[in-house]
Amino acid sequence: MNPSPGPGRGAALRENRGDPSTALGERQGGDLALYIHWPFCVSKCPYCDFNSHVRAGVDEDRWRAALLSDMAHEATSLPGRRLTSIFFGGGTPSLMPPATVAALIAAAERHWGFAPDIEITLEANPSSVEAARFADLGAAGINRVSLGLQSLDDDALAFLGRAHGVAEGLAALETAQAAFARVNFDLIYALPGQSLAAWQAMLTHAIGLGTGHLSLYQLTIEPGTRFATLAAQGKLVPADPDHAADLFEATRALTTAAGLPAYEVSNHARPGEESRHNLTYWRQGDYAGIGPGAHGRRHGHATIRHRKPENWLAAMDRNAHGIAEDDILTPEARATEALLMGLRLAEGIDPAAIAARTGIATARLVDAAAVARLETLGLVAQRRDRLIVTEAGMLLLDAILPQVVAIG
Repeated sequence: MNPSPGPGRGAALRENRGDPSTALGERQGGDLALYIHWPFCVSKCPYCDFNSHVRAGVDEDRWRAALLSDMAHEATSLPGRRLTSIFFGGGTPSLMPPATVAALIAAAERHWGFAPDIEITLEANPSSVEAARFADLGAAGINRVSLGLQSLDDDALAFLGRAHGVAEGLAALETAQAAFARVNFDLIYALPGQSLAAWQAMLTHAIGLGTGHLSLYQLTIEPGTRFATLAAQGKLVPADPDHAADLFEATRALTTAAGLPAYEVSNHARPGEESRHNLTYWRQGDYAGIGPGAHGRRHGHATIRHRKPENWLAAMDRNAHGIAEDDILTPEARATEALLMGLRLAEGIDPAAIAARTGIATARLVDAAAVARLETLGLVAQRRDRLIVTEAGMLLLDAILPQVVAIG
């Protein structure tokens, strides 16, 4: 996965534990998150616009050495920090040899040191081949897995281009729950022709599987994907927006009733099981990103690695790091990003904390008139020192954000 989500619920970051009451600007003490990108997949899903690539073969030793070198470069730029989370995203990082995962985790601990309760997540496909590695991945240090089930319907999985079936996926989930302390899985809904009753039944089944975290995304047609081509040809008709809204509202109602409320637009968890790593993104904490296409935020800089695997490896050979861009973020850019990311969260934002962190006057951050207007409609609310998007407003988040955010 690539940590650069858009603001809308359809484009929400893939899931990817933290205390959701901790506000932006309150996380001090040099804490840091680390993202590691493994870009390879067995096949390219037709809806996927992540930085994933299919290759006939991978030189495992070369990739391990290159990732270790890229990490070492980040460590020189971020001394004296402590890691609270590591996230192995992709691509399909469950294809990584467990020995490579173990080597990267050990190197990260040497470079930075770990918080006592560090969260170490790995994204995995629910195939039987990859599930067979779960015990070894747990022994390597992974304590949380995010499983790409995507659906509990075989026809839907075929439509989504997934290589597994429902039975194989559920068996992989059972294996994951035995191997890891914490498990999340993804589902994609609002597929063409999916009824409200069918989605409610599937989500009820999913909730009953007993994980503490669910990532539930509406299907979006992303530019450059196979689905975008089919939509342009009239061969794929996305769900009607009003129907999609009904599905979204049903999703929130079912998960809330089950004790897994939405803490972000598309992510639902029992209290205490929120994704600590993703909360670092949404709360504007510092994070290092290594591997092809990985993004980072550190010391007010935005870093982006070379996206194509071969280009990233060539950069590693030249420079001993894979950075393609390293830009200083202006105070306005940092404040805008904090607003766009923070308003995705149920906890909302603290404008005064963002102002103190970025140096942008509080009055410049948000459009007070727009906030007042939206508040009368029940779409946003001001509670103590925080501005939140309400439950009703989350349905319209894409439309609300450009009205509320005054800078940019």
